Amino acid sequence: MATNVTIRDIARVAGVSAGTISRALKNEPGLTEATRQMVLETARSLGYDFCKLRPKRLRRLTFLLHRQHNTAASSPFYSPVLHGAEEACRKQGIVLSFMAVGPADGLIDQIRMHAPDGIVCAGFFEPETLSALRSTGKQLVLIDMKLRGYSSVNPDNMMGGYLATKHLIDTGRTRVGFISGPLAHYSIRERARGYRQALFEEGILADPRLEANLPDGVDLETGAWEAMEQLLDLPHPPDAVFCYNDSAALVAMRCCLARGLKVPHDIAIVGFDDISTAVLGHRPLTTLRIDKKALGAMGVEMLLNGQHEVPEEKTAPVELIVRASTVLDGWRPKNLVTFKRT
Repeated sequence: MATNVTIRDIARVAGVSAGTISRALKNEPGLTEATRQMVLETARSLGYDFCKLRPKRLRRLTFLLHRQHNTAASSPFYSPVLHGAEEACRKQGIVLSFMAVGPADGLIDQIRMHAPDGIVCAGFFEPETLSALRSTGKQLVLIDMKLRGYSSVNPDNMMGGYLATKHLIDTGRTRVGFISGPLAHYSIRERARGYRQALFEEGILADPRLEANLPDGVDLETGAWEAMEQLLDLPHPPDAVFCYNDSAALVAMRCCLARGLKVPHDIAIVGFDDISTAVLGHRPLTTLRIDKKALGAMGVEMLLNGQHEVPEEKTAPVELIVRASTVLDGWRPKNLVTFKRT
């Protein structure tokens, strides 16, 4: 590597000012994405030593949550994530601000007002919104979302969906249904992928009739109830259901009870996330546990380590927690398996 390559060398080859080169290398605002990429490609071709760039110390951080997640149904998951980020910032002397935003909220003006050195985006955000955020030149990390070109921290959603479905099959269930949220969300798509992978490995043909999506434009309570009724109204209804999160699973359980079904005798139910209310239903809920506070702390840690030339991706382990919504007293798994992947 030609470690003696300077910013002026890059500027001469690229045909732009040294100031433009400096802003592009430091990912500062004021440049188009095309110019930024052109500078980076020129620097790489000349063998510029990117280790010369010392990342700016983070002093202010903004935690962004999409307005669609700022609800009673979503808060049991995202509130602990925020608390984990808060604790990590406190230890590092970083000031943390929180915003719940939508795509039409004048987000970039609000970011300028908060003037953060870094941004954590939790949950789903439209790609256009993320692109606008990155154009500000701020360091950016996604939590509970994954998009090419961005650094991210996610639970092992695919493994969680696999473990949930495998557990239901191991208890003797033969028609395992799946209640899904919007598949535009990376985490939900991965949980669905794990569900289908477990069926495939067990030699069970996936039946699309056993998959029910929450209808568009309705709240989770209404949508999960309608999705569960859709499955129960089938000529051959499921004897088990994996729900994409705990809130949906608790609604599904109440729907089954209202139809006169016993849980888990007639139908077994599994959720995802292990929120605090998972143990408060008619039957304590079998679920996949995520260390949500650790997830928030990992996002802050990734920002502190600085953005890399190649986006960084981290996966947090999940753990299957077996409770009374899927098993009767005395049940034991067929094989001793480890439900936690690191």
